[in-house]
Amino acid sequence: MTFEQFSLDRRIGAAIHAVGYTTPTPIQQQAIPVVLSGRDVLGLAQTGTGKTAAFLLPILQRLTNGPLRRVRALIVAPTRELAEQIHQMSIDLSKNTQVRSVTVYGGVSKVHQVAALKRGAEIVVACPGRLLDLLGDGSIDLSHVEVLVLDEADRMCDMGFLPDIRRILKVLPQRRQTLFFSATMPDDIRELADHILKDPVTVQIGMIAPVETVSHALYPVPDALKRGLLMALLEQTATGRVLIFTRTKHRARNLARDLAKCGYRASALQGNMSQNQRDQAINGFRDGKYDILVATDIASRGIDVMEITHVINYDMPDTIDAYTHRIGRTGRAHQSGEAFTLASVENKPMVQMIEEVLGAEIERRRLPGFDYGAFVPESQFGRTAPHRQQRADRHPPRRGASEKRHAHTSMRKMV
Repeated sequence: MTFEQFSLDRRIGAAIHAVGYTTPTPIQQQAIPVVLSGRDVLGLAQTGTGKTAAFLLPILQRLTNGPLRRVRALIVAPTRELAEQIHQMSIDLSKNTQVRSVTVYGGVSKVHQVAALKRGAEIVVACPGRLLDLLGDGSIDLSHVEVLVLDEADRMCDMGFLPDIRRILKVLPQRRQTLFFSATMPDDIRELADHILKDPVTVQIGMIAPVETVSHALYPVPDALKRGLLMALLEQTATGRVLIFTRTKHRARNLARDLAKCGYRASALQGNMSQNQRDQAINGFRDGKYDILVATDIASRGIDVMEITHVINYDMPDTIDAYTHRIGRTGRAHQSGEAFTLASVENKPMVQMIEEVLGAEIERRRLPGFDYGAFVPESQFGRTAPHRQQRADRHPPRRGASEKRHAHTSMRKMV
């Protein structure tokens, strides 16, 4: 199947070709025709499956006809990073048309957002809090919205946005098309979907579980040895870009600092950073300025970086959904990825729950040459296997910290 079969406007078709899309992903194949027909959609898909284009392309097709410079499509997202990702894709796909997109989110001044809205835009990509703020002071008019998209609805629920979503729904036209996308479907999200969707078509791609293109490994280790094991693991593993998740902002900041001191090109991404700092971290990671991004769960969605070869759970996530979304940052668009989890004995119940979802036991590994001291990995999680050194042709080799410390003139340290 090709994108030509959707009979999209030739200007949109040219943009699709320009961004390098060739074959629609499964969710795009199923969702685009339904959205083009005007039906409501309940989309269930793992992260990295291409659902953003699945709703953006038919929305752009709709907006090429009809009035301009008023808000006709509202896309609500849980995080600033995801909002910017959707906005950028909208810009790329609409560049040959007159359709404009603006973002609306907190953490930055309202001035530029209000000015952009006054200039006129057909698509608004918004986070709930700032959107309600602008509605409160009359800076945005949503009375002409024809299409509402709730993206990553489960994440919005996790972040406490459900009351905000209900307030936003009250000011939108009753006659509209609603597209509801989620990677998981807890009870409260199912209830919301049942309330706002009218005779929806359900589009589900695979089981709502970690993507199949990712392999999983567990490294039993006590907290006191985590930092040392991580450094040794990075030293022995051929990687591309690496995304490391920590439990707290403090740990993310300190771990990124320690990695940088050891010669790695690393940055942190956590909620106490300003929007400008967060943008610099994400863009630097995407553009190759940084090889490693150390993040809290704020980054488990909204980072669309195809070159992430490894996700490392420095701290075990609190829920299966969080594990799914973290791991979904690698193995995207049918590429392979690796998920490493550093686990202590306290994490055993969560490990067992994740294994139930995976339908298989996660391989336990011991890192050769690492000094575990008196700790015996097998004592916590059973039999362990040696760490597998990945083939160099699978992922581009990345210099180890020891080599970096001595290669002061290398290009990787000069960038």
